[in-house]
Amino acid sequence: MAKIKIRPLDDRIVVQAMEAEETTAGGIVLPGSAQEKPQRGTILAVGPGRLLDSGERGELSVAVGDEVIFGKYGGNDIEVDGKEVKILRESDILAKVV
Repeated sequence: MAKIKIRPLDDRIVVQAMEAEETTAGGIVLPGSAQEKPQRGTILAVGPGRLLDSGERGELSVAVGDEVIFGKYGGNDIEVDGKEVKILRESDILAKVV
């Protein structure tokens, strides 16, 4: 996994989404317009954590390299170093794949 040249702030996380499925379980090839948006990805970078009222940083429950499941329409899609990535808040992540 290549190092990415972006550092998210607070509780934000940069995720590389997995490729959309191009065929169904039955073998039907899906055109680009019919493919589901991917909801799984690998974390490329994490922020330092949310700033708490006490002035300390809240610890994130995910780390670089973790595979996660996130909401279908959560976060913002951007391009960094020629790669499409998604920037999410920690609260947009639904689960960590173990």
